[in-house]
Amino acid sequence: MEAGETFFVKDREFYRRWLSLMVYIALQNLIAYSVNMADNIMLGSYSQMALSGAAIVNQIFFVVQFFSNALGEGVVVIGSQYWGRGQVSPVRQCVGIALKAGAAVSLLVLFLCGFQGDWLLMLFTTNQAILAEAGKYLQILLGSFPVFIFCTILYAGLRTVELVRIAFINSILSLVINIVCNYLFIYGNLGAPELGIRGAAIGTVIARVAELAIVAVYCWRDRKLGLFTENLFRRNPFLERTYLRVDGPIVGAQILWALSTPIQTAVLGHLSSDAIAANSVATTFYQYLKVVVQAMCASASVTIGRAVGSGSMQRIREEGRSLSVIFVVIGILLGGLLFALRGPLLSLYELNDNAMELADQLIVVMSFVMVGMSYQMPVSSGIIRGGGDTRYGFITNLVSTWCIVMPLSFLGAFVWKLPVVQVVILLQSDQVFKAIPAFFWYRSYRWVKRIGGKSEKSKSDSR
Repeated sequence: MEAGETFFVKDREFYRRWLSLMVYIALQNLIAYSVNMADNIMLGSYSQMALSGAAIVNQIFFVVQFFSNALGEGVVVIGSQYWGRGQVSPVRQCVGIALKAGAAVSLLVLFLCGFQGDWLLMLFTTNQAILAEAGKYLQILLGSFPVFIFCTILYAGLRTVELVRIAFINSILSLVINIVCNYLFIYGNLGAPELGIRGAAIGTVIARVAELAIVAVYCWRDRKLGLFTENLFRRNPFLERTYLRVDGPIVGAQILWALSTPIQTAVLGHLSSDAIAANSVATTFYQYLKVVVQAMCASASVTIGRAVGSGSMQRIREEGRSLSVIFVVIGILLGGLLFALRGPLLSLYELNDNAMELADQLIVVMSFVMVGMSYQMPVSSGIIRGGGDTRYGFITNLVSTWCIVMPLSFLGAFVWKLPVVQVVILLQSDQVFKAIPAFFWYRSYRWVKRIGGKSEKSKSDSR
């Protein structure tokens, strides 16, 4: 440490600002994830086949979600540095670039799921009963994918300038709408038709459309970001090149990770139908807490990006060290919470004895995985990515997931014939061992890359 530098940030305003940002993002993520969680729980009490069918389709949704997050992350990485320098117009233009990219991705998703949906679903299971339910669900849910993409990008733009309360409020409204629609259309209550898994899909689509409408109106009226002005979609070649350069590795990393997630589900799906149901239940709770980790990533990315934009290395080092210690503490708390609550959570489901036992064992595994993930993910995707180094995540995902985890998992499942729990340990092992390179790369500070600069003032408008 240099003279005058402290290990932790002493300014309480830093912790208040970061904590407020993280909590709002975490609450928004938790509630937003509850839209799918509501489908999961309510279908779980309706039919195990319907639950498994929805779980299969949700793997496709996770791929869409990864792409959406990648497009939004490009806005955050670039925009937070401009925000740290007091420039708003480049942030606005980055959102416009991301929205155009989102439109292209939406068309691709609609084409693949609309014309190749049956083939995609068969990648995950050969059980015809589950495939039939999944097909019903995807046919309707498909309409919500473009809506989700645009909503995610708009939230990222608002988050960049630290406007996060609207996402939290909007997610509550979306969850309420989804639960009410599920109550009506899954079970056929209050005179509505009993549609089963189709009813769950209808509820999700209605909730997503309402969410996009509300955030669009908010962005129209907001003056801090001033999103819908004359320069939202104005061409800016410099920012377009910067966005492609910064977001390219993020998209690549998300593609690698997104493809691995459904493949992992497919590995378990080819073992037994009980494995599909147990993994669906276990990963639902795991994902529910994972959104807190994702909130740590998002808030750290904005915070560190703002520090890099200010140009102070002392500030970057102090804030980075403070956040990394906080990540470890929160990870231990989340892992302990998941382990302690596994009994009450499993009681919400109607599964056969074998599937219930498997689900319990998988949650225990996920509890330990949660601790490692809570450090390595916020450091890699929060601090390092927010500092401007987007290549690190791509390289580590390529090596760890596709060169280590996936080969070992296929060998464990299909060659060594390991039990389901041991296969899951192999599938999730990277969340622990990636903490080692993350620590050493963070300590090198070679991830600090300032985007733009003084010359940028002549290339982009500033407010």
